[in-house]
Amino acid sequence: MAETVLLLAIKKIGIALANEVTSKAISQFAKHAVQLSELQGSMGRIMRELRVMHDFLCQMDIRSRNNQVYQGWLEEVRKMVYVMEDMVDEYMYLVGRERDLGFRFFLKRSFRQPRSILPLDRIASMVKETEKNLAHLSQTKERWVLITNNGNSSYNIVHGPQDLASISCSLSEEDLVGIEDNKQKLIDLLEDGDPACFLIVVHGMGGLGKTSLASAVYRKEREKFDCYAWVSISQTYTREDILRRLIVEIFRDKPNAPSNIATMDKTALQDTLKSSLEQKKYLIVLDDVWTPQVYNNDLFGVLVPNLRSKIVITTRNANVGHLTVPERCLELKRLSERNSWELFCRKAFLNQHECPKELKDLSEKIVFKCEGLPLAIVSLGRLLSVRGKTRVEWSRVLDQLSWELINNIEMGHVRNILHLSYMYLPTSLKSCFLYCSLFPEDYLFKRKEFIRYWIAEGFVENRGRSTPEEVAEGYIKELVYMNMLQLVERNTFDRIKSFRMHDIVRELAVDLCRRECFGTAYNDEDKQGESTEKKDGRRMVIHGLTVDPAIILSVCHLRSLIVLDKSTPSSSRILPVIVENIRYMSVLELTGLPIDKVPDAIGDLFNLRHFGLRDSKVKYLPDSIEKLSNLLTLDIFDSEIQGLPSGIVKLKKLRHLFAQKLNDSNWRTLLSCNGVRILKGLKELTELQTLQALELHDDGPLRHLKELKQMRSLRISGVTKSFCEGLCQSLHQMKFLSHLDIIASGEDEVLELNGLSPLPPNLERLGLRGRLAQADMLLGAATTPGGQNNLCSVQLHWSQLEEDPLPSLSRWSLLTQLRFTRAYVGEKLVFQPGWFPHLKELYLGDMPNLNLLDIHQGTMTSLQELLLVNLSGMVQVPRGIEFVVPTLKSLFFWEITRAFRAELRNCPRLDGIRWRYNLKS
Repeated sequence: MAETVLLLAIKKIGIALANEVTSKAISQFAKHAVQLSELQGSMGRIMRELRVMHDFLCQMDIRSRNNQVYQGWLEEVRKMVYVMEDMVDEYMYLVGRERDLGFRFFLKRSFRQPRSILPLDRIASMVKETEKNLAHLSQTKERWVLITNNGNSSYNIVHGPQDLASISCSLSEEDLVGIEDNKQKLIDLLEDGDPACFLIVVHGMGGLGKTSLASAVYRKEREKFDCYAWVSISQTYTREDILRRLIVEIFRDKPNAPSNIATMDKTALQDTLKSSLEQKKYLIVLDDVWTPQVYNNDLFGVLVPNLRSKIVITTRNANVGHLTVPERCLELKRLSERNSWELFCRKAFLNQHECPKELKDLSEKIVFKCEGLPLAIVSLGRLLSVRGKTRVEWSRVLDQLSWELINNIEMGHVRNILHLSYMYLPTSLKSCFLYCSLFPEDYLFKRKEFIRYWIAEGFVENRGRSTPEEVAEGYIKELVYMNMLQLVERNTFDRIKSFRMHDIVRELAVDLCRRECFGTAYNDEDKQGESTEKKDGRRMVIHGLTVDPAIILSVCHLRSLIVLDKSTPSSSRILPVIVENIRYMSVLELTGLPIDKVPDAIGDLFNLRHFGLRDSKVKYLPDSIEKLSNLLTLDIFDSEIQGLPSGIVKLKKLRHLFAQKLNDSNWRTLLSCNGVRILKGLKELTELQTLQALELHDDGPLRHLKELKQMRSLRISGVTKSFCEGLCQSLHQMKFLSHLDIIASGEDEVLELNGLSPLPPNLERLGLRGRLAQADMLLGAATTPGGQNNLCSVQLHWSQLEEDPLPSLSRWSLLTQLRFTRAYVGEKLVFQPGWFPHLKELYLGDMPNLNLLDIHQGTMTSLQELLLVNLSGMVQVPRGIEFVVPTLKSLFFWEITRAFRAELRNCPRLDGIRWRYNLKS
């Protein structure tokens, strides 16, 4: 949908016209006041026009996507907006160039001359031309788009939910397989006489059969109620429309129906509905509800519990489920493999309901592609039921499955259901959703990584005092709750760690990306001849394909490049090609590529916001890196870079710096990683939120570390006893600090960190590597007086504690992760009843003296993962291990002796428990 492109341009123009930028422009271009005023006026008028166009496009029906006239007009709009976005970037660069770099910068011999910079008059001229083109496009729409089809609108604006209900109706009751349990549960909830069981919510992703399930139960049970009504809501509802249709449904075929329903105002509608239901046992189904506000605001006080009445809500948004208690919230899951196969055979082989042997392998691949989505299984089954039952025909369908999903009229229900879910996403979420489709099938998306991508792309809006990272994390939650993305894993803090896209949803999203020129993905299946054709697009993700610079240059207006292929031999040519030819690049992610040099011209990419060279062969960064004044993320984690240019501190907007070198990927040695030095100017990086890792060689950086008040995640290495006091003072100035790792300079160095007690108020993760002095004072101070207890993770490595640290740590009642590596030299650890009630992960490793682990009943009642690694002194199975079995999902014994393995196998307390092990080499 083109509204995503418009929204990004609107935000960018808004920034360019903000007071701060305007003031700097006026000061810098005082001799060109007329040109500057005209330029700003044109930008303002363009922004206002784009806003109206954006609001108009947000109302468009999904059926308009098939109108060639309308789509052709949108394509011209996109091209014009891309040009405007480029000009705004040029303007912002021109305004900020003198302020950020100074003219003397360009006189330094070590720097090449910058790429040609568009002067103010040239930018103003092009913006003026864009304004004219925009006005012409608006006139074109009025002349041609609206008068096609004999004077009727050739595109569709959604006026009410009835249109959408007819589009999305797809699964019949006979298409429902494996829903007996859910059907019976829904019936039981309708028959429950408890007044608290008034509201029932059925939720799940589009195409799972929520409406069909509710409809089947509704038809069966409705006669048991005095009156009943079924109303489809969707997102385009009005309060009056819902009330009016509820009244019509309730009085259907009844002689006492009000005669003036069509003319009633909101108050009259509410009063009529409330009085009609007051003394009746009623059943109301609100189908396809998108937000909790439908019930909380629009129907509040009208639909009240009485006489065992029931309201059933179906929704794609899991947040709506919060309207009721979990026991009355029914989540539909994807079908199991067995039920998927049964449903497919029922539809594809109408008579025998059995798959011929010669087609079984191909049929299984087709069913696997549907990933348990009933709507897709039914639609593909129907499609194949009228095809020849031969391997040639089946193979053809499988090979062109993507085309069938997008183009075959028989797959229209699948497209409509899932496009409907997309259409009603907020515009900012649409961009994030489409972005995910550029990655391969079954790609595991990592929360933190994609938050940084989305921010660099400009997808994330400002929301009050929240940081862009916090807003973007909210986006992920919304997309998961709306069932557009699938949750894969949560971390021990119960935050989303990874997610993925359903294959069918991804196929449709890829088509939307193509239509909208949003982005391009290349893989091994792309033919070389097709790949080098000129295409429009802003983003490119390359996976499973040898990277040819010609492919990169084939995409016009390219802004982002992410390369997933790690072994391409031509990778050394990528960076020179980009810096010489693609001036507006904003995201450049080259993780894992065997790149060994960054060209000096990298500084010319003035728009670059994300630069990823993780796991590369690069040994140093050129001095010109300091010209990247818009850079937000620099990721050189585990590259060959050992030092940073002094000019790195000029990157005032830098938010995330990953610059550590791993020495031990298992993190079991003391000096598992090295950081980088920042000798001078650290205090200038005031926007930094992530710094991993800073290497200390003197106390210089410590004096400025306290100025980094936005810091959230800090790893600092090379710490000596003499640095500890100053370090603790600086850390207490970081009120947002949530993740802290401190690494001693050597095995004999003692970390005196009691100055950290009490810990920073928002600290959630604490990792300490090195000997600790008086650890009980640090680890036992659970909260400040009247403060909060936020610590969720503690990792102690090489602490060499002589006293059991568990009594002190047990005061941290919210701990979900506890990891010890050479942390304790004693022989016994005891977990007392009531300790660590939220702990999910316990890791104990490399403690040769530990010979007894005693787990009392009532401790660690939420434990899910227990790892015991290289505990050579342990000769008996931990006492009380059976007490944590009810919640345990993973039990590992790594690097054990053969004698201990025999003890494990002969221990009756481990009967029925799945555990894994490996022997010590």
